[in-house]
Amino acid sequence: MSETTPTLENDAAIEAATEWIPRLRNEIGRVIVGQHYLVDRLLVGLLANGHVLLEGVPGLAKTLSIRTLATATAADFKRIQFTPDLLPADIIGTLIYSPKENSFHTRKGPIFANLILADEINRAPAKVQSALLEAMQERQVTIGDETFKLPEPFLVLATENPIDQEGTYPLPEAQVDRFMLKLKVGYPSKADEREILDRMASTSPDLDVDAVTTLDIIREARTTVNKVYVDPKIRDYIVNIVLATRQPEDFNLKLGQYIQFGASPRATISLTLAAKAWALMQGRGYVIPQDVKEIGMDVLRHRVIPGYEAEAEEITSEDLVKTILEAVPVP
Repeated sequence: MSETTPTLENDAAIEAATEWIPRLRNEIGRVIVGQHYLVDRLLVGLLANGHVLLEGVPGLAKTLSIRTLATATAADFKRIQFTPDLLPADIIGTLIYSPKENSFHTRKGPIFANLILADEINRAPAKVQSALLEAMQERQVTIGDETFKLPEPFLVLATENPIDQEGTYPLPEAQVDRFMLKLKVGYPSKADEREILDRMASTSPDLDVDAVTTLDIIREARTTVNKVYVDPKIRDYIVNIVLATRQPEDFNLKLGQYIQFGASPRATISLTLAAKAWALMQGRGYVIPQDVKEIGMDVLRHRVIPGYEAEAEEITSEDLVKTILEAVPVP
């Protein structure tokens, strides 16, 4: 991966690479009221080539936000509704036997698209959720003896209801770790809810949006993300944050008894890429510590697994990550 020191020339490249972002935000805003945090993090996932998991109770426009993003970016979009009776073949595809030709033909599943909405992903059992693992990590799927590359870009945007809701299953840790970001979607403010009422209280609300960018432009923006400069001190800072989730005592944090599992090396990579994308969205060609802090919670909240003592004392993974982000020395 190439790294360049920020220059005026690089600043010009950044401006050219991100001029579509305000237009995309405005176009999404025609349908989605508020939810700026959600929209910005979806853009981070798009720029950093990372899958995004959205958690929230039903009715918070999670599905609508993803569908609107796909339309506004002219992406090939497929929606998969996860249910308890879903089969892996319903996602990746299967082999169909033709008696007339005495041979098998591949029927590709809905996974072959640029943006995949895995709706209510924790409504299906683990074997179905695991069918996404190869696709999410390798950007390919295997049907029978043949392996197929997935389109580029390929992004899984999954929604889930809180796991204490009726009929939901906890996601396997191996799958959760494949998501670059996990977002907690909350209720809108009073003003936003009133605007939602004014816009949507109709039997046919206006949900039409126009495509304001293309996948080619997004691919070019991703190459610019690779050029965002990360100082060696910032790199050490990112590594220290992740190490603090595994060996908190090395950073004078008495959290060891509360953490069952810390973040994996994939978290280090994801935090760096997400911070670069966030810096680019702010119009900068370099990462500052605040970028890491701004995006750190979304990268780590699903990767730090609380232990039994934490659960007994009602300490959540977010509490642990917040303590770590505040305690690790900033360069």
